[in-house]
Amino acid sequence: MDDVLLTPPDLDEVQILARGVVTAAQGEDGLTPLQQLLIPALFLSMTGHPVELATVEPITAPEFAVRLARRNRIFRARIVQTMLLSALVVRPLPPVVATRLREFADALDVDDDMIAVAHKYAEGAIDLAAVDFARNGYLGGLDPRRLTALHTESLDSSWGQVGDDPALAARWASLRELPVGTLGRGVADFYRDRGFVTPGLPGSAPPLLAQHDWVHVLAGYGTTLENEIEVFAFMARANDDPRAFSLLAMVVSLFETGYLHAGAGLFEANEGHLRTAGMATRLADAMRRGALTKGSHDFLDLDWFTLADRPITVVRNEIDLTPKSSAAVAAGSVGPWDGGGITPFQLHSAEQAAEADGRPYVPWQPDPSRD
Repeated sequence: MDDVLLTPPDLDEVQILARGVVTAAQGEDGLTPLQQLLIPALFLSMTGHPVELATVEPITAPEFAVRLARRNRIFRARIVQTMLLSALVVRPLPPVVATRLREFADALDVDDDMIAVAHKYAEGAIDLAAVDFARNGYLGGLDPRRLTALHTESLDSSWGQVGDDPALAARWASLRELPVGTLGRGVADFYRDRGFVTPGLPGSAPPLLAQHDWVHVLAGYGTTLENEIEVFAFMARANDDPRAFSLLAMVVSLFETGYLHAGAGLFEANEGHLRTAGMATRLADAMRRGALTKGSHDFLDLDWFTLADRPITVVRNEIDLTPKSSAAVAAGSVGPWDGGGITPFQLHSAEQAAEADGRPYVPWQPDPSRD
């Protein structure tokens, strides 16, 4: 957990923060309808204080920096990311907004790779922005520790696929032998119920992307595209490395604006999902839950197999995983085994996979005993 929640802002400071975020993110015609939903949801979830946009007055970048002088670099970086998130949901992104984002970041002495991405979006240089995502320091390099966590010897890129690795495939298959209630067995059932192919086999997802499937099970999120936004918001804020924000920027660019045509080695653009009713609340709550976890967690570079045989409740307790807010649940946030937590396409894929393997098809159904 970083300084944003470690030393929560009081109501007066929240008003200052809201002035900065709104000033930086709004275009000449004001905030978009989505921004009007998202910004108050973020502030309420992350600070506990409501924000009335009608009372928010503009503020200059230098004045904003003076008002945040007591705050450390991590806090200032998170505020810049709140500005970025509030801006990156807009397409087309007005050039004046990209310019303001840079002004506020410079005034706060914050450097974030996603500011350059925002400028490219505003310039219409979408392909160059995609290159920036691919080169991002957080995901671009192939650190040997990442290969160790993924249990593979080589990748052509961080998001590279591994479709012919019997040892890796066997490791994933072993999860099916674990007791019900363990994290690993939950992931095995998660894959079976959706017809997903595990790493090491032809047609599988990239091992790095498969890492986030464990988060679906651990944090209790289904597998619709709206759920994907929640999962990546949770992961981005559970990691104290501010560069992990690029994960959330990526999925917003895929599943809201469509700025990115593809990402994470498998995902393809599918626009408009953050505009779905209740999603502003759900995204904000996922960020809150991630920020409140104990410690810093890089879930993409974690060796999940070291936790596979442990009860999922124990793993959750060890990181102090807080439940979803009642508002997020009411807004439609569901778990992997809740109604609405799986797509018709995934159900059909599971049936096809069972037929191809020559095993009985066990239809997916909501399971109130787990989330």
